[in-house]
Formats: sequence, C-alpha cells, structure tokens
Amino acid sequence: MRYECGQCGAALTFAGVRTETCPYCASGNVLQRPAASVGPDPAFVLAFAGDAAWARARLGRWIGRRVLIADPALARASVEELRGVYLPAYLYSAVARTDYTASVGEHYTETETYTKTAEDGTKREETRTVTRTEYRPIAGEHLGYITDVLVSASVGLDHGTFSRLEPFELGLLRRYRPALVSGWIQEEFSRDPDACRQVSRGEAVDAVGDKLRAFVPGDSHADLAWQTRVEWESLDPILVPVWVFGVRYRPDKAPVRIVINGQTGKVTGKVPLSWWKVTLLALAAAAVVAAIVLLVLHTQRPAP
Repeated sequence: MRYECGQCGAALTFAGVRTETCPYCASGNVLQRPAASVGPDPAFVLAFAGDAAWARARLGRWIGRRVLIADPALARASVEELRGVYLPAYLYSAVARTDYTASVGEHYTETETYTKTAEDGTKREETRTVTRTEYRPIAGEHLGYITDVLVSASVGLDHGTFSRLEPFELGLLRRYRPALVSGWIQEEFSRDPDACRQVSRGEAVDAVGDKLRAFVPGDSHADLAWQTRVEWESLDPILVPVWVFGVRYRPDKAPVRIVINGQTGKVTGKVPLSWWKVTLLALAAAAVVAAIVLLVLHTQRPAP
C-alpha cells in the first residue's frame, strides 16, 4: 500500500509493516495515495546486513558518545522508533575519456659544498647530500570506466546525508525481486532521473581527478589540469538499506533524524545540543586548565 508524507513529501510503501508514521520526519500526517507509475522499477537491491537489534546497538553507542552535550529530552526518545527503509538510489556508470597535462617531477641527489662557522668563529668547508627535483611537461589521455557512483533518488533523504553514509558494498547487489523487500518500508523513486544524472556525472568527473593523481608518473607532479568527456552513460535504479531514527523530542523543535548504513553500520546525523550542558563542560574544562597552570607555577616557585 502506498502512502505519502504530508510533512516531507516522501512516497512510502508499508508492505507488511505495522506503522504509518514517516520514518524521516516522525510525522503522523501520512496519507494513503493511489499507486504511482511515474517512477522506475528497481533493477537491483542491496540487502540489510543486520536486524533491528544490530541497528539499535549501533544507534545506542552513537548517541551514548554524545549524551554529555545532548538535549536531555532526547533521552526520552525510544530507539524502538528506528525503522528499516529501502531507499531509492541511482547507480551511475560511464566511460570517462580525459585529456590531461601536468609537470612531472623526478627526484635526484647531488653533493654540495658549504661553509660551516664554529662557535669560536673559525670556518671550514663541509659537504652534504641534497635532493632536488627536475620537472618536465607531459600530456596524454586517460581512459577509465566509472562503476561506483551512487546518488540518492529520495525526497525524504537528501543526497548530502546519503553521501555521508557511503560507501555501500556494491559487490553484493542482487537482481530485484519483490520478495527481497517484503516486510520492509520501501520508498518510491521521487527525484528526477535527469537531475540525478547531472549530480552523478559531476561526482564522476571529480573522481577522475583522484585517479589521475595516482596515475601520473614521476616522483611528484604539479600543475595537473584535465578535461573529461563521459560516454556510454547508464543510470540503474537500485534500492539500498538504511535504518532511520526520526523522532520529535520536543513539540517546538524540528525532528531529530539519525541514519545508519544498513550494510556497514556507519551512522550520520546531528544530535540537538543542550547549551547549558555545553557551557558547564566548557567551564569545567577551563577550571581544569587553570588548576594545571597553578600547579605548574607552584612547582616552579623557588623554595624560600
């Protein structure tokens, strides 16, 4: 059955799941909608690596490391609100042809003579070995195949948050079958594929720079510049596993949203701060520093 969140706009399917609360914004304003046919059908899926207990343990440790500065109201939020979601994404692949130029440096050593002045003013000549670099210009073409660029196709989870969850283990991709996602919340593809292709292409071109830096020969290089053309682009719709902890800890505050990579357990999110806690910790730290300074000064004071 398809639902749409009236708060954040996420289009969700709750097949076999006993909840109709949006996992992204904790809103109960989730309305049933007719089945949509505008989005693509998933081609591949990445399965969850652990169950809810696995995810709650990671969430608990992540929050526990921040409890000293977190808003106390967050402690009242139950980790039972954690929801497993199959998030829509596009897997981008392309052939990248790159023309590049650079100055390649080759290191060499030589012995040089220099004059050393002693404390008594006498001078003597000594030798030492120094390393120098000789640069020469190069130019060429680099051909590479890009296969691992992912971009979020979700309205509920922006691409910036999604990027902080990466990497996903793409070697475990399986051909999509409805039975693989049965019993989980599934979000429909809700972002324009052309816009997702543009984002993916930009990330792919940026990644070419990293590959070139490793590819250029020599001991060092400088003035690396390149221009990339992408060919044979493809954009495969896939579903990736995430755990989402969305909770409204105060009625007058925006909801907290913490997201966990369903394969690796990597956690990303922002914990609301308690400023009086932060202030107390800062004062305590300042007091410790002051005590250390006083102790050092006391120990350095000459005996009467």
